[in-house]
Amino acid sequence: MKKILIIFGVLFAVTSCGKEFIERSSPTEIAENNFWQSEQDAFLALNGVYSALQSKSLYGGNLNGWQGFAGFDGLGDNAFNQYKWEGLGVFMEGTADPSSGPLNQIWNDSYTGIARVNQVIKNVQTISEDLVDAETKKQLLGQGYFLRGLLYFNLAVYFEDAPLITEPQTLDEAYVPKNTYDEIIAQVREDLKFASANLPEAYPDNLYGYATKGAALGLFARVQLYNKVYDGPDGVLDLTQQAMGLGYSLDPDYAGLFTPEKEQSPEIVFSVRFLRGAATQNGETFSGTYQGTPKVDQRPMPNLVNDYYCTDGLPVTTSPLFNPADERDNRDPRAIATIYFKGDQYYDNPVKIFPGNGPTGYGMRKYIRRGPDAEGNASFGEGSQDFYVIRYADILLMRAEAMAETGDVAGATALVDQIRARVNMPSVESVEGAVGQQEMIQIVRHERRVELALEGLRFMDLKRWGEIEEGFNRAIADPVGPYNPSYQGKKSEVFPIPQNEIDVNPNLVQNPAWQ
Repeated sequence: MKKILIIFGVLFAVTSCGKEFIERSSPTEIAENNFWQSEQDAFLALNGVYSALQSKSLYGGNLNGWQGFAGFDGLGDNAFNQYKWEGLGVFMEGTADPSSGPLNQIWNDSYTGIARVNQVIKNVQTISEDLVDAETKKQLLGQGYFLRGLLYFNLAVYFEDAPLITEPQTLDEAYVPKNTYDEIIAQVREDLKFASANLPEAYPDNLYGYATKGAALGLFARVQLYNKVYDGPDGVLDLTQQAMGLGYSLDPDYAGLFTPEKEQSPEIVFSVRFLRGAATQNGETFSGTYQGTPKVDQRPMPNLVNDYYCTDGLPVTTSPLFNPADERDNRDPRAIATIYFKGDQYYDNPVKIFPGNGPTGYGMRKYIRRGPDAEGNASFGEGSQDFYVIRYADILLMRAEAMAETGDVAGATALVDQIRARVNMPSVESVEGAVGQQEMIQIVRHERRVELALEGLRFMDLKRWGEIEEGFNRAIADPVGPYNPSYQGKKSEVFPIPQNEIDVNPNLVQNPAWQ
């Protein structure tokens, strides 16, 4: 498969130090007086922001290190971070601290991306239209505001209060205090409002991967859903309705969706793109695995596996179709596409069969490679699998949740039925019958879990619903060892600000939960 990538690594930095440094030409930095001289420069700088998303701590992932957002189902009840020292496991057990390196990297790489995107926004606004025409400037700015919105929304969810920086900084301006969560979200909304209005619906094939109008609307809807803004202009219902008119559709092959062959499926609204190789230097490791067992550091939890219904639409606790001797029998096809069960072939070259070992008894299948690639590169090395930040299925489920929360049970039911029909699962009415609002809310939440499992969204969902403690309790109840999740109130719901940031910035104060 040929992948055309517009994203590649670039070191983009502008410094403002003493005169002696200004007069020197740096071989590793792009300064204002020798950059922003062409449209190509503008795209190069924009690509530098996209490359920040590819970092291992954000969307690139790891096999022996910080998991990145791709592994964030390890926060909560969906997955066990078996290599607990990678960050998520120690957070769940309550032994992380503000000096924990893995938990700090998301902060550092997010602000790297923010520094880059602030440069893009400032300079694209001022660059001459003789160099970049007005329409191209509008699209560049739309992408910049989208990317800044994405970076800041992630910070708001996981750190809550954090510095809000919207202009390029000099060293003298670097020591800034925190802003509140509400201030950050207000800026995110403004950024995404601009992006939604100014981004195109699509790009030429050779520019696939840049943020589109649909990406901006989808992210905006996620922000509003998280903040329970369902109705009105720029509410979830309004934003998802707009996104649904842009030509996206559910891919008929759910199992095949999470492979390189499906990376440009009409279901993909926005993805972080990857391409392994010496020339590109932007491979990923979130899809990596060792040969001896399915992906070690993200193990599906039994309580997640048990939440997948049988093909009659009933839970395993009540369905006559459930076969405890072979849990794969008669199960929701999404379970088979997401999880390796005992007896499954998980590796193709050489052939390996999963014996059901490991601390949870299950393996992760979604996204995970099944052997060396066509060039013989090992499955534990870098790969070329894109990570899907927003899928059309998520947009439908966000809309269904907003409908359920506002009392439109029929509308929510129709959307859940659409999601279920893609994998030939029975409709709500045929199994649950006529349901009320509260029951529909729970149906939508269940559907989100089984549809989006192991895609990094579970903690965000649990936190939005006020169910972090319940998630911890489900993880505690699972027979997984050695694993000792410990819910510690607010400390289990927000990351600490890195201690080294507080040490060098006298204006930065630690989150109260971690003081």
